[in-house]
Amino acid sequence: MTQHGQISAGLPTRQGDIPFTEQDFRDIAALAKAEYGLHLEPAKKVAIQSRLSRRIRALGLDGFADYCRRIAGGDREEGDHFITALTTNVTHFYRELHHFTMLERDILPKLADKARRGGKVRLWSAGCSTGQEPYSIAGSVLAVFPEAARHDVKILATDVDPQVLRIAEQGAYEADSCQFPTPALQARIFSSAARDGRCEVRPDLRALVTFRRLNLNAPWPISGRFDVILCRNVAIYFDRDTQDRLWTRAAEVLHPGAHLFIGHSERIAGAPLDLFENVGVTAYRRRETPGTQHRKEA
Repeated sequence: MTQHGQISAGLPTRQGDIPFTEQDFRDIAALAKAEYGLHLEPAKKVAIQSRLSRRIRALGLDGFADYCRRIAGGDREEGDHFITALTTNVTHFYRELHHFTMLERDILPKLADKARRGGKVRLWSAGCSTGQEPYSIAGSVLAVFPEAARHDVKILATDVDPQVLRIAEQGAYEADSCQFPTPALQARIFSSAARDGRCEVRPDLRALVTFRRLNLNAPWPISGRFDVILCRNVAIYFDRDTQDRLWTRAAEVLHPGAHLFIGHSERIAGAPLDLFENVGVTAYRRRETPGTQHRKEA
C-alpha cells in the first residue's frame, strides 16, 4: 500500500482519505466494541480510515468526530454501513471441509434418526456471511438425509451485516466466485450450469434455510436448543472476554452432547472449556455435565 503523506497524529493516510487521528481511532474502536463486541486491532487503522472515509464523504460530514456522533446517536441505517466497513466477509462453499466430513460421518446420521422418530433437528450457521456456509450445511443434510424436507429439520443462518444477508437470501452467485473442494460438492449446491455468469442454489436447499439478522453481542431471541452450531471465523473479531462469553452462550443453546464448530484459528480455552470437550480439529461437543478442564490445564 503506497503512502501519500502523514497526518498530524502520525497515522499514515492515502490520497483522498479523511484525516484520522489516534483519538478518532479510539472513538471508532469504542463504538465497535460497545455495539458489536468487535475488537479493532491498531494494525487495521489504515483500512478503517479508508473504508469510513468513503462513508463520511457520502454523508457530507466534516470528519470522523462528526461520524462518531452520528453512529453514537443511533443512526440505524448508517450503523449498517458501519458494520459492513469494519468486517471482512471471506467465505466459500464447504470451507474447512473436515468439519463437513465429520458432520456427515458422525453427526447427521444420528440426527436423521432423531427426525424420523418425530424429533426436531436444528442447525445454526452463526455468522453466515453471504450464505455459502448454510447452503453447504443444507447440501450435507440432503446428502445424508434426502427426505429431510418431510421432517422437522431447519437451518438458521444469521449475520450482523444486512448487506451480506441480502446476497445470501438471493441464493445466486457469480460463477467466477464459486469455489468448491470437488466438482461433486458443487453438484450438490447448484442444480444446473451457470446462466448469464451466475449460479443459483437448488430450491430444495434454500427451503431448509432461514436467514435472520442477529448481533451476537446483543440478546439472542432464540427459543429451543440446537443440535449443531457452526460459529466459524467470527470470534477472531472479539477480545478474549467477549470470546469467552460467546462460547458460554453457545453452550447454553446447545443440547447436551450437541456440537460446536469454530474457525481454524480459534480455540476454546479457560472457563468455557468446562462446558465443552474437544472432539476434533476446532470441533467441540457440549458436555453432558460441566467439567473442570480449565483448572486441570492451569
